[in-house]
Amino acid sequence: MTQSRLDLAFPDGHPGGRVLFIGAGADDDLSSFDSDRLTILQGHWPDHHALDQRGFRVVTEAQPGFDHAVVRLPRAKADARARLFLAQSLLAPGGAIWVDGQKTDGVDSLLRELRGLAQVSDVISKAHGKIFRLDPPQGGLPQDWQARARKVAPGFVTLPGVFSADGIDPGSRMLADALPPKLPTRIVDLGAGWGWLSAQALARPGVTELHLVEADHAALDSARRNVTDPRARFHWADARDFALREPVNGVIMNPPFHEGRRADPRLGAAFIATAARILTGAGRLWMVANRHLPYESVLAQHFGQVQEIGGDTRFKVIEATAALRGTARGARR
Repeated sequence: MTQSRLDLAFPDGHPGGRVLFIGAGADDDLSSFDSDRLTILQGHWPDHHALDQRGFRVVTEAQPGFDHAVVRLPRAKADARARLFLAQSLLAPGGAIWVDGQKTDGVDSLLRELRGLAQVSDVISKAHGKIFRLDPPQGGLPQDWQARARKVAPGFVTLPGVFSADGIDPGSRMLADALPPKLPTRIVDLGAGWGWLSAQALARPGVTELHLVEADHAALDSARRNVTDPRARFHWADARDFALREPVNGVIMNPPFHEGRRADPRLGAAFIATAARILTGAGRLWMVANRHLPYESVLAQHFGQVQEIGGDTRFKVIEATAALRGTARGARR
């Protein structure tokens, strides 16, 4: 659906010069663009990797000098503003920004706001969304739109767009409270976010090595700032296929269960499968999940012992051990 808007915005194909696309996804049809003159800025590892495999130039940082920028709007308003501010800073003089987004991601309200700040033209409505041209104002977009680290707890900062950017996730807090006083030596935090849960684990005795696995580059950047313990190891990776050379004896996780706006319990199920694969037979998994999510059957497929050790009406904290099929381990990272 988004591609139909791109076709309408660029009926003659590539708009000319160097083009930056912020937020293009793995499945996007990018045939409107000349791949030799297109750079994609994408910090979500599965999308980044898939686009790279398709032969595109994909980066997590870019230098100024682009003639055009296309900005795909994310769900979070602060993140959308930050993307526009970044696009403006990477344009050559006279460059234009094309803003593309769904109504459900706030494109209409952002369009109204931008009309009060800059020149907006070529508005195209299609497929429950809009794409339009934005010519940045002479003085630039508001300075407070720029992505800045935000302090959300003592010693912890976040960036716009990361999970639970406004504070400690209550599920993670509940999981941390339920962890035993002493933890295993080698631990993996699958979907570590900005590192709060990992920091709580490192504060307990027993841990000699903790791997933070996170697909969101901005969240992992925050985690690097938040967790400075030398026992921490950072991996920008997809938790669904993550592996280490040697199995570990502990996994902690608060897995996601949304792909965009769509609830998808298969994400959490894939995290559970990874936990079983990277654990020793005697290793333990501690996880938190929304109570309504049907993970018990998946856990039973991968672990011999599963028990609920905490929770409330909203969350459940689960401990699982005796990983099944424990010999099927990768040796990748």
